[in-house]
Amino acid sequence: MKKTLTIISLFTVVSSHCFERDYVSEAVLTKEQEMTISDLVKKFGIKEISKISTHNLFPSPFRSIRVFEAEQVKGRNVTFQVLNVSYNKWLPADSKPKKNQIQLGNFWADKPLSRSQTILKVDKNVYRTNSIQGIIAEDCEMILSKLISNKYDISPSVNKDSLNQVNWSKPISFFKAKTNAEFKKASVSVTFLHKLKDNGFFDLEIKIKGDKLIIAQILQSNSLAHEIRNNNNHKCDFIRV
Repeated sequence: MKKTLTIISLFTVVSSHCFERDYVSEAVLTKEQEMTISDLVKKFGIKEISKISTHNLFPSPFRSIRVFEAEQVKGRNVTFQVLNVSYNKWLPADSKPKKNQIQLGNFWADKPLSRSQTILKVDKNVYRTNSIQGIIAEDCEMILSKLISNKYDISPSVNKDSLNQVNWSKPISFFKAKTNAEFKKASVSVTFLHKLKDNGFFDLEIKIKGDKLIIAQILQSNSLAHEIRNNNNHKCDFIRV
């Protein structure tokens, strides 16, 4: 009887912490810290965690934690919540929780943020993007397919070396100002993460001429603002590369 109870107890502990871990080498959480964070997120109504990630807040030496709720998938649409967690040892010495934040041990957090993504499929591979505006998903898939398969031209002003740093598997957003009826007459802005984690992102200006896809310009930002860049009040510092 005692052996049976021991096995059940071990299974419960392991299964409750079966989530993806995406930690930078400078910010690896211990099992005990993960358990504290798991207890903290429950206070916000998050019952199941799909991933915990840690990040460098370049150019500062500080680090951050993000906790992702288990996803809800309906067709192309994916919804979930993200909780940004603060850890006092990874922040300035005088950092402390605000009145409206909940603290547990050395960790604290504010309310979780609701997130949504759209699923894109290219050659049986699945990709996700945070935002699609002024363009349909099928056209996003066409653009992504050409970029991944290297079927594009570049303007003379584009630095070829900078394209080698683009993570084509991580499209953040697709934006086109005009209607889909004029799709081939307007340029499309497509944003991708940098291949190196926490190194910002690239914004590509793409023009469609017939069946040709042309990268007219590429801008780079070292900001981590890709998480909130859809907020109209936020400004990102871009440089042409």
